[in-house]
Amino acid sequence: MKRKFRAMRSGRLFGVLLSAVAVLACGLPTLTGPATTGGAPEPSPAMSATSILSSSAMSTAVSPIPTDIGPTRTASVSSVQPRYRFTRYSDPDRTVVTDEAGRWLATFTDHAYTVTLTGPQRTFSDPNARQPVVTEVWVRVLPTPFSGTVNQDWLAKALRDTSPDVFAVAMQYVHGAPPVTNSQGLQIAGSARYGPVAADDTREEGGDFNDYLGIPWQFGTQERQPKSDFFRSLDCSGFMRMVWGYRAGLPLTYAPNQGQAIPRHSWEILSSAPGVIIIPDTERQVTDFSHLAPGDLVFFHAKTEDHNPQVDHVGMYLGKDAAGHYRFISSRQTADGPTLGDVAGSSLLDGTGLYAKSFRAARRL
Repeated sequence: MKRKFRAMRSGRLFGVLLSAVAVLACGLPTLTGPATTGGAPEPSPAMSATSILSSSAMSTAVSPIPTDIGPTRTASVSSVQPRYRFTRYSDPDRTVVTDEAGRWLATFTDHAYTVTLTGPQRTFSDPNARQPVVTEVWVRVLPTPFSGTVNQDWLAKALRDTSPDVFAVAMQYVHGAPPVTNSQGLQIAGSARYGPVAADDTREEGGDFNDYLGIPWQFGTQERQPKSDFFRSLDCSGFMRMVWGYRAGLPLTYAPNQGQAIPRHSWEILSSAPGVIIIPDTERQVTDFSHLAPGDLVFFHAKTEDHNPQVDHVGMYLGKDAAGHYRFISSRQTADGPTLGDVAGSSLLDGTGLYAKSFRAARRL
């Protein structure tokens, strides 16, 4: 009996050893994700795209892919374990990032600082706006213009980041916004005016970001002193320069410098600022919004009485409001400061209102 028991135990041990050898010979199993191209919009022969999968960690904050990223026709997928999917689109040239399920995460546009990302839902409203903008889109800026390759470490951090983005910063200047000071005690945000009252009871134009702050600013070799009567004032381009330049960190210039920095006036920002023109100025009302994305600067020819086709007003597109209209924010003379409201002209790009009819162009910084 003892010999029989030892024989049985030896047999079992020999079987285990044979199984171990088989595993070592065959190798451990490899887990791979499905090589799919899901999440793409409707195909179109006029466009093409390439998809690549990455193994970097992804955010848990996701939303459906936006309808304005453009169609795709072809895709090629790598064999690595997927986390992010990178798809190239044209018009404008950009990289759209989705997760394994095809849910949109971010969009990077070639030659632009601007990045749109998914994030927690927020509501932007104004007492004078008929409808609020409820959105999961966040807008942030890259350290340098996008060159075609996504920095996945930056992306992972940006998807987790809930600090104020470009939209939240812009809202820090609307009427009733509380003061915000920096570590040196300088007030950098809070309710802003458009400008002082002129002799004809209108608001004067001329408030730049350093006038609001009350500090001098060096532009190359030229130093510009703040104008005391424009303290806490921001005109339309001054508002955009405050948000995108002083606060978000994009380079600023006073005179145009071949697209290297944000210049002083609205027409100069359209023609000579960083980024890419999304909708060119044809001197006609823009009615096709398919290329527009949240965070794009929008330009208007609102002063039709001057018979000059040059744009004279700039704002920032926020997204569709609760009624499905394309709503923007800007600093306006008639509203005496930054607003997304509907006083003295609705803040809408579509329709028949003043700004809808005078909407001419868009740029992505």
